[in-house]
Amino acid sequence: MEMIRVENLKKEFSYYKKAVGMKGSLHNLFHRETLIKEAVKDISFSVEKGEIVGLLGPNGAGKTTTLKMLSGILYPTSGKVSVDGFVPWERKNEFKRRFSIVMGQKNQLWWDLPASDSFYLNKCIFGVEDQAYIKTVEELAELLEVKELMGVQVRRLSLGERMKMEILAALIHRPDILFLDEPTIGLDIVSQQKIRDFLRYYNEQKKTTIILTSHYMRDIEELCRRAVIISKGQVGYDGMLSEINHLMGDKKVLTLKFSETVSKEQIAPFGRVRELKEKEAVLEVPKDTLRGVMAAVLSGFPVEDFTVTEVPLEESISLIFRKEAGTL
Repeated sequence: MEMIRVENLKKEFSYYKKAVGMKGSLHNLFHRETLIKEAVKDISFSVEKGEIVGLLGPNGAGKTTTLKMLSGILYPTSGKVSVDGFVPWERKNEFKRRFSIVMGQKNQLWWDLPASDSFYLNKCIFGVEDQAYIKTVEELAELLEVKELMGVQVRRLSLGERMKMEILAALIHRPDILFLDEPTIGLDIVSQQKIRDFLRYYNEQKKTTIILTSHYMRDIEELCRRAVIISKGQVGYDGMLSEINHLMGDKKVLTLKFSETVSKEQIAPFGRVRELKEKEAVLEVPKDTLRGVMAAVLSGFPVEDFTVTEVPLEESISLIFRKEAGTL
């Protein structure tokens, strides 16, 4: 079942060019030069019910702008969007009950009050019944391990604790759709993992549709099977994460450990040398030639151990960014 459909979505922002200094400021009073920034350019994609999709791209690609249009915060310049059958920017009350948005760099909780007060405010706003509210808060607080922190002022919480509270607040009304804009930004490794574990479990249990943006590839690899990659406001890739390496040339990474020192000149003919130490080499080898390369290396060099892995997803995605930006 299709939950979200985006067709030819576009968003432009106008701004003014300002010259430097007092003279430039005076000139701008009478002669302003208007410039147009295309934040999102004609993007289209769809998301099925219960799917977790990673929305990826470099800084300034248009990811956050896209999420803001999907949630009705921004009105698009042109294009069509359907989120669970609603047009987001019409901002109907019934639509607002269907989704939540969590932005890692913006707070929705009241800074000087305990998080529980913000939770209760959300309960009243969304008209959640008392028993359902109590059950939801207790369940989510247990899962997120914040039960003992409910009465603590938000400003006294650590960043990781605060992020968990933000997610809990967003789920008070049990939304069908969750937009997450860098929910693990700035968190330590342990906090990141706990939030990923919670989101995976919650998605499995409630079948919540999630669109996630993140610059941490671990978030994307662990939670998403599919990615939509945006570069310069346009969709550069929409497909399974497992297919990205194939798209970029189907390469394998061959790590070799030798019993003797091997030079770059000796090993270079077998593949692109990614790294070379005295007795260890890391080669990038096309998948279709891997077997032949392995046979030649094992017969011609004193190999003690070897491993074969995929090219890191982060590198493949970076290549797509560069390709779409025309810098590759």
